[in-house]
Amino acid sequence: MRSTRTSAAPRRGRRTVLAATGLVAALALTATACDGAADSASDKPDATTSQAADGGGKVQIPAELAGKLKEHGIDADRWKDGGWKDWDKDKWLSDAKDFVNPVIEGLWKPDRMQSAKEADKTVTTKDSSAGQGVSDPDPAPVRAQAEKTPYHRNAAPVGKVFFDSPDGPAVCSGTVVKDVNHPGRSNLVWTAGHCVHAGGNGGWYRNITFVPAYNDYGKSEAELTNANPTEIAPYGNWWADWASTSNQWIQGGSETGGEGAAYDYAVLHVKPERGSKSLEETVGAALDVDFSAPSAAEARKMGAWGYPAAPPYNGLKMFKCVDIPGRFSLSPTLPTMHRIGCTMTGGSSGGGWFRVRNGKSVLVSNTSIGPADNSWLAGPQLGRDAETLYQNMSKTYGGR
Repeated sequence: MRSTRTSAAPRRGRRTVLAATGLVAALALTATACDGAADSASDKPDATTSQAADGGGKVQIPAELAGKLKEHGIDADRWKDGGWKDWDKDKWLSDAKDFVNPVIEGLWKPDRMQSAKEADKTVTTKDSSAGQGVSDPDPAPVRAQAEKTPYHRNAAPVGKVFFDSPDGPAVCSGTVVKDVNHPGRSNLVWTAGHCVHAGGNGGWYRNITFVPAYNDYGKSEAELTNANPTEIAPYGNWWADWASTSNQWIQGGSETGGEGAAYDYAVLHVKPERGSKSLEETVGAALDVDFSAPSAAEARKMGAWGYPAAPPYNGLKMFKCVDIPGRFSLSPTLPTMHRIGCTMTGGSSGGGWFRVRNGKSVLVSNTSIGPADNSWLAGPQLGRDAETLYQNMSKTYGGR
């Protein structure tokens, strides 16, 4: 989500600390059913594996996924044993219908998670200047603030999205959202399209996994060396058994965001690596999604949450920014995006943006792109297209 510096433009005036503080107080992202619920073993994944195993305990790829891999000339056992590392362009599955992501139990260990690099999107000066007649002036930077720990009490639905790309392990951010067709039992995660699919010149990323409340106590790298696994992944690892992103991102997304940036959103349906409860039941919280695509004036204030991983951050801690949004346009022919001042860097991509509507915190966008000086973030407006994608995911896969 980082970019080259955009052309100079007058900045909007700085917001008062009072305004930001007011929104943070109203944005209740935790809402675990009862205080401290995450400390109870009954709310964590149990020891029962979610994958079928043979008599020797060897994890097996479900027949449905194995058959799907076979359709594309890929051996399921070789895939599980490391064949996914072969990024043969001719076999890089790209179409919306071709997503496949078998669980490889134990792949995402703490040290591998820490090695994951931020997923960046770059916006060229040419791209950003194309919509100058529509975009509002650049916002003043808003310094990202560290979220309070433990995260399971302060921002339980927010977590990290890990995946493998041709360049190695990578990381984004994501948010547990409600499933309107399966109330109280959601397995849906909202993130950015570029966190699951490479766009027009690539395909689906691999081994996509969501870890809610990652590094729950915000420990340093040195402290994590001897950390309990439940402190790193308090709710366990959740593998995407299906992902959906917009056709506009699949066809037009690029390293610079491209024409797909205004549609840079995705929904994951996940299942636990171990356990049987739904994600919402396990975490104890999920947020509604606001598909009304409010204008900047209507939205008033927005807050972005995520795990920035590029310097000066290291991806181990959760941060947030709150600002009054403005408009950002990549082209007069594309939908206008939301933009706020924020110093978060790569790794925060896909993290949810929230606003208060009718007294409740709702997800209204996600981090997509930003400038090289890390002074602002932009995210897509979530309108009819996004709602259609979400409803299709819910109705088709939500009950699984």
